[in-house]
Amino acid sequence: MPFWQLTVPVSDETSDGLTNFLWEQGALGVVEEEDPGCLPRLRAFFADSASSPALVSAVHAYQASLRALGFSLEPESATISPLLDEAWSSAWQQSFPAREVGGRLMIVPPWLAPGTDTVRSSGRSTVVIEPGRAFGTGHHGTTEGCLVLLEDALAATPGAAVLDLGTGTGILAIAALRLGAASALAIDVDPDAVAAARTNAARNGCAALVVRLGEPADVPDRFPLVLANLLTHAHLGLVAQYARLVAPGGHLVLGGMLDGEDAAVADALDAVGFTVRRRVPLEGWASLLLGKPR
Repeated sequence: MPFWQLTVPVSDETSDGLTNFLWEQGALGVVEEEDPGCLPRLRAFFADSASSPALVSAVHAYQASLRALGFSLEPESATISPLLDEAWSSAWQQSFPAREVGGRLMIVPPWLAPGTDTVRSSGRSTVVIEPGRAFGTGHHGTTEGCLVLLEDALAATPGAAVLDLGTGTGILAIAALRLGAASALAIDVDPDAVAAARTNAARNGCAALVVRLGEPADVPDRFPLVLANLLTHAHLGLVAQYARLVAPGGHLVLGGMLDGEDAAVADALDAVGFTVRRRVPLEGWASLLLGKPR
């Protein structure tokens, strides 16, 4: 069975928006690639029943709207080409290899079974994540930065209960349990993300993970450790909620901020009593570990 492969150049600012747009157009899978010396790009795969001219036209129209909003886009345009079934499967899977993160974790897609030599010889705790419509595979700088800081946070508060805001695939909550958290509550406003996180929780045998549809304001309790891999404007809008949800003496792990934008988030949280304990910059993004006084 043939498929269409649509390739479009992106930047850090436009990648998430274009990824969501391609899913909305009916993509069967979307991967982000960046080779040394080349522009970052998205590769999206569509069934052959989709109209290739219509797909390219829709992407061009979306890019024009981004330019009208002031975003800077590269001159290269979207291209589309046929791809056979075998090539689609290979392209999708090769974009998500097993990946070592931090000192203790190995992020693994389902097609690389935990019993393979790569995983078995690593001596690391495995987190099996299915790449899909929800964000978070461990291959993006924002997620990796949060996972690195999650190790630090749980070393300081072993056995903590964890709250994961905007959970996506559930990767941070699942990793927290692998690293010694006693329990985890994960929430998201996107039903697709909730379904993906529940599937991944079951795949990893995480009975101590509860996944719910909801917003931070819906959570009544305080937690020793709160995680949130969101964009900068979302963090700034949640400062009061972070102050309410993190227990005294607890920790807050934040990701999803462009490198340099995290200073504004740190300043806003400093005003409500948080202190930056560690900062991890990766691939143009920044993640923060903050502490709250007792």
